[in-house]
Amino acid sequence: MKNRQEPPKPPSPKRTVNVISGGEEVNDVTYTAAKITAKFTVTHGKRVRQTLEEDSITFDDVDADGLMIPHNDALVISLLIHDTNIKRVLIEPGSSVNIILLRVVNEMQIGDQMISKERSLSGFNNSTVITKGKIMLTTFVEGVIKERKFQVIDTDMAYNVILGRPWIHDIDAVPSTLHQVIKFSSKWGIQQI
Repeated sequence: MKNRQEPPKPPSPKRTVNVISGGEEVNDVTYTAAKITAKFTVTHGKRVRQTLEEDSITFDDVDADGLMIPHNDALVISLLIHDTNIKRVLIEPGSSVNIILLRVVNEMQIGDQMISKERSLSGFNNSTVITKGKIMLTTFVEGVIKERKFQVIDTDMAYNVILGRPWIHDIDAVPSTLHQVIKFSSKWGIQQI
């Protein structure tokens, strides 16, 4: 405990992105309800895959304190990405890629870091979106700093960023849409934002 290090400090955001397209509702959720962001909980332990029996991540009624149950809300958070606080970040375990909007990349002033490469992405209804390129971006979550690849798309959608399984698995996260919380292992013990 004496030699315990503090988690690394993320950089201060240089800007905030508040891009929302659409009217008063986003995915059948009123704009007021859609502004609510989820909380992060960090649980102490080894990698989740290695400790499912000993230090398993669990969710209980305390995690849902303050929520109006029942609900059908998506898990939407704010997150520091690169040097920008990004709002309306969807945590989507059904996505096999991480996605960021081109207008968000431009607003972050990092368009020159994007590698132009077209790729087809298929949605749940087999509709196709062609990417503009890819970009490597660093995410900062309670002392967990990870650089991940994002596919850049130029379209209208309700979220600025979609974090899929590549990001979720990379930080050993377990998201719960019911409890509106993400839990993950960290060497710095239990933390919550």
